[in-house]
Amino acid sequence: MVCLTVDLIAKSHNHFKKKRGLSLPEYLKTLTHLHFSNKNIEDIGDLSVCRNLTVLYLYDNQISTICNLSFAYNLTHLYMQNNNLTRIENLSNLKKLTKLYLGGNKIAVVEGLNELTELKELHLENQRLASGEKLLFDPMTLRALATFLCVLNISNNNIDDLRDLAPLKELQHFSATDNMLDNIMELEDVLSNWPNLVQMDLSGNPVSKKHKYRDRLIIVCKKLVILDGKEIKELTRQFLINWKASKEAKKNNKHILIPYPLNNFSRNQNQLCDPNYGNTNLNNWMLQPTLKAQRLMLPLNELCCDFALPL
Repeated sequence: MVCLTVDLIAKSHNHFKKKRGLSLPEYLKTLTHLHFSNKNIEDIGDLSVCRNLTVLYLYDNQISTICNLSFAYNLTHLYMQNNNLTRIENLSNLKKLTKLYLGGNKIAVVEGLNELTELKELHLENQRLASGEKLLFDPMTLRALATFLCVLNISNNNIDDLRDLAPLKELQHFSATDNMLDNIMELEDVLSNWPNLVQMDLSGNPVSKKHKYRDRLIIVCKKLVILDGKEIKELTRQFLINWKASKEAKKNNKHILIPYPLNNFSRNQNQLCDPNYGNTNLNNWMLQPTLKAQRLMLPLNELCCDFALPL
């Protein structure tokens, strides 16, 4: 089993050999970037002497547990994609972490990020999940991420609903390609909560083939610049917004009709003017439209011009 330790760092040609003027302890204290990707590493040993570490590259290894990183108070970037991780854990001390790459693992639940108040980017694409499983999100973690997470990648994780993600109001870049999203109305509801979204990719989802899919999302996302890899021109956005506004205005300004039952024309006009003829009777008299009245489509003043209706 290959374990990442200070001895392994000392033997690396990419690290200590370049700093021959320093002793190993002195060098480890100055180390800021550590490159150990694709080294068949299965475990992380004691690296506490590397107190100034800011970027750690451990992708394409065989690591199954995130451990022994509590010393790394200054760590800002952690690359652990394509390992064998099943949980997100032991990261609470990484207060300065801004970018976390965990794609290509076996993580089923997004959790354990509640205390990472500087986290801006979270990459969780292509989890190797069991058949029928989909990536899930812990509500407490989502609430914690809501005020600072700007980039989220959850592509290819069998996801069929985004409503749990609605609280992530600071999102600017969102990728959820090759999932199972299908409901355009639910999608619009979620996106209406993300006012800062500028780039989004939902290609490979059934919803992307819906009628007017692109037009509807452009209208909802006021700042969106790129959708599914294609640029959105401002002229196009304004045309769609104006078109929707015009359509709604026409819908709200339909001609108001007062139905007039023609089968009651034989009623005595004086009855209508008689104060003893109650309002209840008058309302009943004018309640149901006839087919002929519907066809006439006449406004109120034309229908009632020959009758003195009580005010």
